[in-house]
Amino acid sequence: MGSTHPSGEQYEISAGDQRAAIAQVGASLRSYDVGGRAVIDGYDVDAMADGARGQVLAPWPNRVRDGVWNWDGDKQQLALTEPEKHNAIHGLVRWLGWEVADRDASSVHLRVTTWPQPGYPWPITVETVHSLDDNGLTVQMTMTNLGATPAPVAAGVHPYLTVGTETVDDATLHVPADTYLPTDEKQQIPTGRESVDGTPYDFRAPHPIGATKIDYAYTDLHRDADGRCRLRLSAPDGAAVALWVDESFPYLEVFTGDALPDPARRRQGLGVEPMSAPPNALASGEDLVVLAPGESWTGRWGIETG
Repeated sequence: MGSTHPSGEQYEISAGDQRAAIAQVGASLRSYDVGGRAVIDGYDVDAMADGARGQVLAPWPNRVRDGVWNWDGDKQQLALTEPEKHNAIHGLVRWLGWEVADRDASSVHLRVTTWPQPGYPWPITVETVHSLDDNGLTVQMTMTNLGATPAPVAAGVHPYLTVGTETVDDATLHVPADTYLPTDEKQQIPTGRESVDGTPYDFRAPHPIGATKIDYAYTDLHRDADGRCRLRLSAPDGAAVALWVDESFPYLEVFTGDALPDPARRRQGLGVEPMSAPPNALASGEDLVVLAPGESWTGRWGIETG
């Protein structure tokens, strides 16, 4: 029996000059190239995903302070998967092996179920459909409550964008958002909401990232006529990539990668994380979706180039 890749089976899809690889572990977008040029800063087939690269974050994205939250009067204690900050981070499905529900040359439909466990006592099925067409990459995410009682959920995903610059410092960023969520230094939990106006985090007018360090959620997103918010990254040579989210994702976490464990990976790509709820949402209740038994939530995001 042959060796297994650290991220499991690799599901390659293509359309025209586009190529993408989605890994079995975490349903992660491991690579995505257009015309032979990488548009995400992914990871090697023989490596584990570092920095949550491309992974699906469900049934909550980002952090839960101390892993503690309450639901219907019952205290829940999640495993502290970010022990250095004493948080639970990025949900329950990012290290699970997903199964193929359907597949063709340009798309792959994956699914996984996270079963009741300490800290999250509901069975939730999470599905993704990654597909390529003339408009680029589209990803549909769905969560379904398989349990007998209402389940609070939120979702996210963690790709890193690149436009071929050596670091993100030389890239120009456009974040069409009026508000960001400042965080405390110890656990990176939001302390409120502030206007980006007059701060180093105002990218409503595109400008180079430079030495700015960013690891914040943005909200009050500006949307185009199609209801999508588009964050854009561009390079001095004209290369450009946009990550879009539909109205199911009112938050975008932007991360310049300064805190990544491997110094060689820091600031190489820009983490852009669509989120349906803000950090610490299980504890705060803010923008959680409560699914009735058998009910589903669906959101869409994608990547465009040019």
